[in-house]
Amino acid sequence: MKLVTQLVLAAASLTLGFVTVDAKSVSAAIINYAFTVDSSVNKGNGFFSFDDSTFSNEVNPVAAIKSLSFQFDGDTVYTEKDDAKYPDFPLVFPATSSTGETYFALDYLFNDKSNPSSSISYEIIGEDLTIFSRTSPDGEAISGRVSYTQVPEPTPLVGALLACSLGWMMKKKVVSMKKVKV
Repeated sequence: MKLVTQLVLAAASLTLGFVTVDAKSVSAAIINYAFTVDSSVNKGNGFFSFDDSTFSNEVNPVAAIKSLSFQFDGDTVYTEKDDAKYPDFPLVFPATSSTGETYFALDYLFNDKSNPSSSISYEIIGEDLTIFSRTSPDGEAISGRVSYTQVPEPTPLVGALLACSLGWMMKKKVVSMKKVKV
């Protein structure tokens, strides 16, 4: 009888874990991404989120950024409001990396906020970072790379944690029952 109870609990835990991990939301969702910027001049990282139901119905769909926070190493924090064309920008768009992986990328243009008298601007479009001068069109632009990582939703992590916890508790119970019988 105890074996049947344990098998039912184990099966329920496993099913709950798979259902939670593989669940796809039918409705719109807020998608969160982390990104890093690497150039010979600056390195930085940030986060952005957007509502995936707001994509335009164009050939190249875009969606407005819900929130954005970016910082060069130890420097000023930039947000979506720092985009030169805010509130119409920054935008997010679907892209494919050089390795064939699909992800969502930024279209974000912002000025150097740490030195307001500077004419330096930064532009992120997909995997490319460009640093250039707004006042000197003949000045040499500096290039860099941007990489993106989707931040996992907490629901699958909670489901996996719950399934593992139930399995651990069942194992502990079996071990303690074996000790009592001996």
